[in-house]
Amino acid sequence: MFGTQKHQETRRALRFWSERRIRVHFVDLLERAASKGELQRFAQKFGLTALIDRSSRRYQELGLAAARLSDERWMSQLVEEPLLLAQPLTRAGKRLSIGRAEDEWKAWVAEEKTG
Repeated sequence: MFGTQKHQETRRALRFWSERRIRVHFVDLLERAASKGELQRFAQKFGLTALIDRSSRRYQELGLAAARLSDERWMSQLVEEPLLLAQPLTRAGKRLSIGRAEDEWKAWVAEEKTG
């Protein structure tokens, strides 16, 4: 899971997993950015625009609302500025989610239990 400790949705996601006693590998984006390859997995499934948190303070500070960047430039920007990312980004094997997706996560847990 990728996110920041200060982000409310990330904290809720961490709580979701801990309540189910499922160990999560958490990457704090303030300490280590997500790799371009990792972000491309999410972009392939959801589209690049789904990765961008347009309501984030960092998005506003950089004045990106009026920016017209190519997909490649956006990807570079997301790698360089991880606070632009929608949070949390969750991956379990080949399953991916962006943001708080508790119904989806519950389905993942149920799948694991049934084998």
